[in-house]
Amino acid sequence: MNKTNKSEPDAAILAERLMLTLGRGDGAVDILNGIDLTVPAGQTVALLGPSGSGKSSLMAVLSGLERASGGTLRVAGEYFASDDGGVMDEDALARARRGRIGIVLQAFHLLPTMTARENVATPLELAGHADPWPVAEAELEAVGLGHRLAHYPAQLSGGEQQRVAIARALAPRPPLIFADEPTGNLDSATGESVIRLLFDRTQETGATLFLITHDPALAQKCERVLELADGRIARDTLR
Repeated sequence: MNKTNKSEPDAAILAERLMLTLGRGDGAVDILNGIDLTVPAGQTVALLGPSGSGKSSLMAVLSGLERASGGTLRVAGEYFASDDGGVMDEDALARARRGRIGIVLQAFHLLPTMTARENVATPLELAGHADPWPVAEAELEAVGLGHRLAHYPAQLSGGEQQRVAIARALAPRPPLIFADEPTGNLDSATGESVIRLLFDRTQETGATLFLITHDPALAQKCERVLELADGRIARDTLR
């Protein structure tokens, strides 16, 4: 893919005129309407917006889970979309995500037939890591689950499952972490503990954190708050 924009070489995310349209013809719906966004490496960013504003869609495009319909997008040094080079297909996006992006979701998405250690080690194996098991164990130790290595998701509490998900996302040391409503399935006390852990671990590893939330109080923990409305960034605040 041709690289049309060489500005902001250290940016974790560089999006220009980013578009997402779903459907075709008269049924087409514009979800993202020309997003311009630069996120420096190492920044913590929160994305706020009402239901239907396009928050999850923007995260999906920025993380390579959804193909952009137009515009330019460079993520962690790789062009996911380019005005003159087109858009990566799904297989290419999957390869581009590997090692560059970690994702933590509200519903955990752990593999139920694998232990905590296996859930963390499997992405490392797929990425070709030479010795994934000690790395997985160390990452689980770092999130306070060294005593839960052989437990399956059904044997873990919601907070413990989210800690495994954080360990899985961070184990390959990606430069960019996306977290979509990571406390949505947790009680307030457990959620606060998980958020502290997520911020601490991303800071320790030097990763950029892009947090999607509906909670303004949680957003205020980030260095920067973006507010999305009608598929556009309506407000961009540095704290």
